[in-house]
Amino acid sequence: MTFTSLAHHIDVAFLEEAYRRTRKDGAVGVDGRTAAEFAVNLEGNLQQLLNRLKSGQYRAPAVRRVYIPKGDGRKTRPIGIPTFEDKVLQRAVAMVLEAVYEQDFRSCSYGFRPGRSAHMALEALWKGTMDLAGGWVLELDIESFFDTVDHAHLRSFLDQRVRDGVIRRTIGKWLNAGVLEGGALRRSQGGTPQGGVISPLLANIYLHHVLDVWFTETVMPRLNSRAFIVRYADDAVLVFENESDAKRVLHVLPKRFGKYGLRLHPDKTRLVDFRRPKRDGRPPSGGGGFSMLGFTHYWGRSRKGRPVVKRKTAAKSMSRALKRIGQWCRWHRHRSVADQHAALVRKVRGHYAYFGVTGNSRSLSNFVRQVERRWRYWLARRGGRRSMPWERFSQLLKRLPLPAPRIVHSVYQRAVKP
Repeated sequence: MTFTSLAHHIDVAFLEEAYRRTRKDGAVGVDGRTAAEFAVNLEGNLQQLLNRLKSGQYRAPAVRRVYIPKGDGRKTRPIGIPTFEDKVLQRAVAMVLEAVYEQDFRSCSYGFRPGRSAHMALEALWKGTMDLAGGWVLELDIESFFDTVDHAHLRSFLDQRVRDGVIRRTIGKWLNAGVLEGGALRRSQGGTPQGGVISPLLANIYLHHVLDVWFTETVMPRLNSRAFIVRYADDAVLVFENESDAKRVLHVLPKRFGKYGLRLHPDKTRLVDFRRPKRDGRPPSGGGGFSMLGFTHYWGRSRKGRPVVKRKTAAKSMSRALKRIGQWCRWHRHRSVADQHAALVRKVRGHYAYFGVTGNSRSLSNFVRQVERRWRYWLARRGGRRSMPWERFSQLLKRLPLPAPRIVHSVYQRAVKP
């Protein structure tokens, strides 16, 4: 069913809810207007925004582009910062579209959806690989996905469900708004609105048609054995029980993605032999682990000695987290030790909140030890000092200890739930 009238759901009360859901501490866009300034006359600003939306007078501002370092520290990743007013409107339109597309999205999709999380995707992946005794894992890596989404194909996908003139016109303005970088405005024929709230939803709609529906409705019925897919935004893995099925899909995937203007990374897209280890404990020929959502998945042994899929913090995720900790300790070494300790406690607990899964205790312990080393290193460089003896630092840790490793997401806790 195609919806031709949806914009009437957006009124001032709807925009107020969108405003409530929008982050207030983000960087400012090209207009330099902060959330606090927007809130001074909130009702009036929202009414003006609504009037411009319904009359077609709303002009999507350009996105301010900044660069952040990638995990290796050598390359940077461009991100976009919309204006705060634009964020509110994008949130409102996203709320309307979610009500439509949440009925359509497949259960294999977890990224940027209400009521779904990365840990739910990890749990589904763990259960699926255990059920298939590992199987053959096809890791997908789409090159510059958010920058290469084809606008023509995206519009055709939207045509199948949403043809409301006000909403479609506004989405079109966001797609064509362009990026402001170094004082120059650049427009692109592809990609989703960078940094915008609407961007992940449009990306999900795109991959829903390109990958999810195609794999579940076209590919799976033609396979010789079981298979499943887990996707979080543009990060996806396909798991097959049979090697021949995996190779057949790997052969057609580049053609499928190329049809819609996407390209798989030739080095990062790979087929992994992830079958359960043999009785002697050795993995099958060519076997190994794979990575998804910051974790390395590998075969290990349970407490009872049985083969089980385990997860540990991926090396890139560990190095990236420790690099950020080191940079923070360097930039804030002038602060009091108590203030530094309070901030590091929050950062360590935040790390545990995501990476604290069953079987990852060793990586968590290594993480907190490395944090302590970096904290000591930069404390030693205050006031012209060159070193801090471990004995002195140990005494400091007794007074101001960092949180001990903690498993937040335990499979054993889930097992005893009623």
